[in-house]
Amino acid sequence: MVDFEWYRSFISIYKHSSVSEAARTRMMTQPAMSQHLASLEAEVGEPLFTRAPRKMIPTERGKALYTQVVPLIEALEETTQNLKTSAVASLPVIRIGSAHEFFREKLAPHIGSYQMCVIAKLGVASQVLDWLLEEKVDLIVMSQKLSAPGVEYIPYMQEEFALVAPPDYKEPTFDDKESFESWLCSQPWISYDLDLPIIRRFWREHFQKRPQTHPTHVVPDLHSVLMAIEHGAGISLLPTFMLDDHLSRNKVKIMYPSYTVFNDLYLAYHMKNRNLPILKALIETMKKTVENNNK
Repeated sequence: MVDFEWYRSFISIYKHSSVSEAARTRMMTQPAMSQHLASLEAEVGEPLFTRAPRKMIPTERGKALYTQVVPLIEALEETTQNLKTSAVASLPVIRIGSAHEFFREKLAPHIGSYQMCVIAKLGVASQVLDWLLEEKVDLIVMSQKLSAPGVEYIPYMQEEFALVAPPDYKEPTFDDKESFESWLCSQPWISYDLDLPIIRRFWREHFQKRPQTHPTHVVPDLHSVLMAIEHGAGISLLPTFMLDDHLSRNKVKIMYPSYTVFNDLYLAYHMKNRNLPILKALIETMKKTVENNNK
């Protein structure tokens, strides 16, 4: 099998027309350089140079080999150098798990300021926690504290959910909560889950009971819910951080703004990693972003 170094020695001898000069430039002994050439000639099956006094003259086979090999060797050396350079200059890698909507709206706009290479995995809460437990991510954003061994949760921020409807949706006035609840139950609801997670929370907080309604439509995620509302399919509860652009373009409206519900979000990570500098730096940066947005 041909050794890569044989080719490098061959190219050096070809350029300098001298074994001794090639050895000097490659910081090798002359016998070692001669051995490289002899091994390559044995592999090729014919001489690559004619030995003349004080000069190495390439044979036709040597010229042909040089023409074929030089671009390849130079490309490999350039690639190796580029890898070394990028390794020195590359940013530290951090892996984040989050819900699709939250990452898109709240994290993606800021990752350029993290001074890190961010790799995101997006999914529902149970998936995101599994990724953390399997050490496929370093940090996750969770809307609930799911019990898991070795996982630490810290408060991150609150998200506000508002009642969202198409812009021309009728908004009646009610004298009591019972009438309001009855009206809500009669409306077409859109949910991203048959279990109505945030809708149940809304009902418990404002009516102290479980919702007596069922979704008319169940779609994959909150952005799909928002799109369906824009096109008149019904109403739902959505986080307000998703709505600014849609409200400004009169694509949707918030009904009964006093009827909102807040959801606590947490950052979670393995306790064994709590003192990792990159993890601490990311958490600090994410918290500062929230503080600046709240000012």
